[in-house]
Amino acid sequence: MVPRKRPHPILWIWYAFGGRLPQRYRTWVLHDITCRTWVLRHILRGLVQMSPVFLVLLLPGELWIRLLACLLGVLVGYFYVLAYMLETTEQRLVKCGYPRGTGRDTRASARAEDDERCRALYNARYRSGE
Repeated sequence: MVPRKRPHPILWIWYAFGGRLPQRYRTWVLHDITCRTWVLRHILRGLVQMSPVFLVLLLPGELWIRLLACLLGVLVGYFYVLAYMLETTEQRLVKCGYPRGTGRDTRASARAEDDERCRALYNARYRSGE
């Protein structure tokens, strides 16, 4: 197995904003997109992408208006972050040279045992009379 090399903070910020990482980080990107905490990692990248919205606080005007503008900007941003989560993560893998669907397939194979156990419990409970 090839060891995962983690990008330094500046490179990670570039990656969070959608930039392509060098090929030496290829296995780290696969891990980032398919590990157990991939959803939380994606949400964190979304927060980093939306961080410039807080520059609104520096504008003149009523504080409550500026705070509401930031809140609404973040809410709309997270709508898109969550709505396009699967497509965005797959695109990150495609940028690293993986075929489309690698993230979905890797996550599915990692949870295949749990899915089969749940399917067996479901069948035992609800399909036993057939």
